[in-house]
Amino acid sequence: MAKLGVFLRDAWRLSKPYYTSEERWSARLLLGVIIAMNLALVGMDVILNFWNGAFYDALQNKNWHAFISLLMFYHRTSSGFFGIMPGFSVVAALYIAVAVYRTYLRQWLQIRWRRWMTARFVDEWLADRAYYRISLTRPTSGTGTDNPDQRISEDIRDFVTDTLVLGLDLLSNVVELVSFVGILWSLSGAMHLFGIYIPGYMVWVALLYAIVGTWLTHLVGRPLAALNFMQQRFEADFRFALVRFRENTEGVALYGGEAEEKLELSRRFTHVIHNWWGIMQRTKLLNALVSGYTQIAIIFPFVVAAPQYFFGKMQLGGLTRTASAFGQVQTAMSWFVNSYASLATWSAEIERLATFHRSIIAAHAAVNQGVGRQSVPGGPLALKDLTLALPDGKVLLEHAGLSFPRGSATVISGRTGSGKSTLFRAIAGIWPFASGKVELPSGSYLFLPQRPYIPLGTLRHAIAYPDDRTRYSQEQFEQVLTDMSLEHLIPHLDEETLWTQRLSGGEQQRLALARAILLRPDWLFLDEATANLDPESERAAYHMLRERLRDSTIVSIAHRPEIAEAHDRRLEFRRDSAAAPGRLASADPEPV
Repeated sequence: MAKLGVFLRDAWRLSKPYYTSEERWSARLLLGVIIAMNLALVGMDVILNFWNGAFYDALQNKNWHAFISLLMFYHRTSSGFFGIMPGFSVVAALYIAVAVYRTYLRQWLQIRWRRWMTARFVDEWLADRAYYRISLTRPTSGTGTDNPDQRISEDIRDFVTDTLVLGLDLLSNVVELVSFVGILWSLSGAMHLFGIYIPGYMVWVALLYAIVGTWLTHLVGRPLAALNFMQQRFEADFRFALVRFRENTEGVALYGGEAEEKLELSRRFTHVIHNWWGIMQRTKLLNALVSGYTQIAIIFPFVVAAPQYFFGKMQLGGLTRTASAFGQVQTAMSWFVNSYASLATWSAEIERLATFHRSIIAAHAAVNQGVGRQSVPGGPLALKDLTLALPDGKVLLEHAGLSFPRGSATVISGRTGSGKSTLFRAIAGIWPFASGKVELPSGSYLFLPQRPYIPLGTLRHAIAYPDDRTRYSQEQFEQVLTDMSLEHLIPHLDEETLWTQRLSGGEQQRLALARAILLRPDWLFLDEATANLDPESERAAYHMLRERLRDSTIVSIAHRPEIAEAHDRRLEFRRDSAAAPGRLASADPEPV
């Protein structure tokens, strides 16, 4: 019961925001119209139940006029509505029209709700760099953060669809139950069993039948929710491996790693198959139960009501009405049985979205962790009492103080893993495992990592990223490409392709440097941003940066002496022992 409470709260928390958002009135109106159409369909089912009795009575009485009238437009009868029983053609035409537009409007509401919910999740995921914090603090199980792309694209889509379908279906079944239980009560009459007077006995038979079916269904189908949850995760893991392989085809080809890739893909797909096998086995048992339950329900009301018919207490029309009403009541009471598989899938979708959303909320709550960042009008960029650590608690730098004068160029070197890149992350404000304070002078900042990020789109968009490409002229794009020896790319500025595969590693790094020259940041941080260039090209690139960005403050992480010569000051990460925290020390040569 506690798990059910958590599940229902999660479902409500995921659903409520849209219907209280800026789109609430249009959303509520659409939902209200769809509900009204559902109720109209239930009402027509009630009419058809009465029509069914009149039609079969006409057949039994060989009443040709009533037979034709009931098929066409209307028939005057004492059992009708205001003395008139609508014809089947009229009811069927209305039923078809309402059913068609109910589905149309539901799909309209689905895409509007999905659009709003996707935008909300993307906004919250990107805000305050929650996506990055989640990746750093991801638990080993990954149950709250694995494959965010799937959760945003597929889980939101399926959640919206299943919530509307199941919710509206439940509402229809409740209304049908209320509508038909009275009909069944009046039609079934009373029964004496072991001296006990039982009024409306068919209603109690339907209730007992539904209770037994529901209990057995839950007993058999309970493991499906967990299996569906894991299936979505394994499917996403397999798809991620395929995408990663596609993005690194050249590296795999150069290594000749096809056999290893095949082994890894096979391993991930094996998880998909094994979990799917579990779903198959459990679904087989559930389908056997539900199919048997449904088939028995077809004949069951005739068997129970037949004695009254054979003893002449009801006509054929009454028998068919009783069987029809019993079927409606039994189906309504058995909604849980018939929808169990869909409910299990819906439960998995809610759990995946809820855990993901809780991870985003936790990331936002931790936004003030890390170094305190304070804006100052001018002066140097200063680090005060700075301590850096890894997620496992290992301290990289402790109580350090440092400043970078405006307009200077500083290079930082040190062993791999000493904490150089982590220092940049702390300055950028994205590293939560840090303490101290960073004083940030006014101006624009640009960080270039060793592996450049090249977004999807045109080359022009990639160069100007993250700025608006329309702010820069064609001559500016051509100039920065020429500065970085990429003039052969000028004819392709407006070409849209997968540039990460088309450009070599060195070309990608030169493209990122061209971006720095185009954007002209006041503070430029280069994390081994020229590591893929040969020494001569690297020296030329830094020379061009210093020439084009004369007013910019440059801080570089690098190892080669050629780069150090292009800077005014040298710092080095040093560690007195493997267990001791590092420290930043000057590596400038002693003056002669």
